[in-house]
Amino acid sequence: MPSSLILRVSAPLLLWVPMVVSLYLLVRGHNAPGGGFVGGLVASAGLVFFAISRGQAAALAVMRAPPAAWCGVGLLVAAGSGLLAWLDPSAGYLTHRWWFPQIPLTLPLNTAFVFDVGVYLVVIGTVTAMVFALVAEE
Repeated sequence: MPSSLILRVSAPLLLWVPMVVSLYLLVRGHNAPGGGFVGGLVASAGLVFFAISRGQAAALAVMRAPPAAWCGVGLLVAAGSGLLAWLDPSAGYLTHRWWFPQIPLTLPLNTAFVFDVGVYLVVIGTVTAMVFALVAEE
């Protein structure tokens, strides 16, 4: 089904709005609703909208890696977040840790954030892979 001219022209502009919102949800999600899962869903919605308007190949070009790679990297990041706790030999796997880097912006980092980044990547990869498989062109 050919998409309209307005949809094709507005798709690149509308792609970045959900991406920015999803990153906000990812970062904000530790103390408020949101996080990796919701942020990943919002980012996936933007990518799916882009794929509907420009085609699957254009969406894959924007993603720069196949959805399965996003899932794999996300799983490694999520599993690796538990390994960061082993910086302290007495801590167990997935023990929660905090870091407060000394940069001009106060940004507390923790292992839950790293885990959320992994979930974010897995959700993007999974949702886009499912949608791309459903609308695959023959």
